[in-house]
Amino acid sequence: MQTSSVFVALVGRPNVGKSSLTNRLVGEKVAIVTSKPQTTRTRITGIVTRGPVQYVLLDTPGVHIPRTKLGERMSKAASDSVADVDVSMMLFEPYGDFTEAEQAMIKALKSNGGPALAVINKTDTLKNEADLEIRRRQLSELGVFDQVLATSVREDKGCEELFDVMARYAVEGPHFFPDDAYTDMPEKALVSEILREKMLLNLRDEIPHGIAVTVERFKERPDKNIIDIDVNIYCERKSHKGMVIGKGGQMLKKIASQARLDCEDFLGAKVNLQCWVKVKDDWRDSDFLLNDFGFKQTN
Repeated sequence: MQTSSVFVALVGRPNVGKSSLTNRLVGEKVAIVTSKPQTTRTRITGIVTRGPVQYVLLDTPGVHIPRTKLGERMSKAASDSVADVDVSMMLFEPYGDFTEAEQAMIKALKSNGGPALAVINKTDTLKNEADLEIRRRQLSELGVFDQVLATSVREDKGCEELFDVMARYAVEGPHFFPDDAYTDMPEKALVSEILREKMLLNLRDEIPHGIAVTVERFKERPDKNIIDIDVNIYCERKSHKGMVIGKGGQMLKKIASQARLDCEDFLGAKVNLQCWVKVKDDWRDSDFLLNDFGFKQTN
């Protein structure tokens, strides 16, 4: 049986549903999802193998106008992705003008010359069906996209059909990952992403975006189904540290408890999770700290 693979970059504005769609297509939670913009900070790989075709999905940070060095690296991760894949898939909402960052991404797709698809996500928010056709026509007239598709991850509509469309861009050759793999992210990276998700869900809007998470220890106990994980949570402000810890340590306990349950689910083992909160002033604008925290600068 002749095998093939297709690399697909999912791009679009923050909170347009890239991570939710990635998780739906993969069938596993490989990307954290919240209602807050810029939840995804790095390029995350989801892998789906169906018979001879392997789909490699690159969930990228939302395209936006960067205000920090971290934002610049996030934007570059998204723009670099479209140059490395067999097809790009740009997600849009059913309504609204294109943002400045979206217009820049559309221009990049056009100049890149590679194939691209448009996906109108969140069709469950449509006020009437005629609005969908207006959006389809608007995207088609850009002259960038081979096809304009429509999905609703919330209602699970149109998602399955994407596989047949993506398969048209597959390239013959051996699969790049084991057929049972669903991500290439190291376990440590998944742990740090889960912690960050719980902070995004539990803390005030401005605080989680100034937080970085590093896993300092990840060790399985011999002959026991227990993994000891030590995590450092870095804040930009001393006042933020107090909010993360909470009165009597209650907020940190809540975040750690929620994260531990998710970690146990995907690791398939009991987890002893210990969290420490530290302050690193303005780390989002420090090249040294960004590199130290795993946000490597691409060339």
